[in-house]
Amino acid sequence: MRKPKAERQRLLTETIEKTPFITDEKLAKMFHVSIQTIRLDRMELAIPELRERIKSVATSQWNETVRALVIEDVIGEIVDLELDQRAISILDIEKEHVFTKKNIARGHHLFAQANSLAVAVINDELALTAKSEIKFTRQVKEGERVIAKARVENTADKHKTIVSVDSFVENEQVFTGIFHMYRSTMNEN
Repeated sequence: MRKPKAERQRLLTETIEKTPFITDEKLAKMFHVSIQTIRLDRMELAIPELRERIKSVATSQWNETVRALVIEDVIGEIVDLELDQRAISILDIEKEHVFTKKNIARGHHLFAQANSLAVAVINDELALTAKSEIKFTRQVKEGERVIAKARVENTADKHKTIVSVDSFVENEQVFTGIFHMYRSTMNEN
């Protein structure tokens, strides 16, 4: 059932504050209105489009930069980064990421997102994957958004760091991996 405009806009604002990476398409389904209605509501409320929200969250929440890669080499879009601690990236699965017949994402794209995030979180000029243990837990389809979350688990050895990466579509896990990373040195802070 459609809600009155004022109530819909109030709920829209609350929803976007809680989940800033939600798409207009999902919001339209949630509120049983057209995508154009959501866009008009956002304009009226001065809420930026998704890409701008992602950039805003990224620039306001972290000032650190990736050291081991050029940012363009990261698969997906990094939206949170705390070197040697944690990182988050988003990858929208599009036509070029899927098998032609089944519209299912090719596994190497999910692996690449996770692996490049594991490299990006390392606070070193040189970080390489020495070994990985991965598991795909469900298929990902075209049009889905994959959110990968990396956590540095172990830095006991100055040349080795263990990074765990879990990837989700909505709240459902689709990939998990443990990455044993080689680094040239341990950053002494």
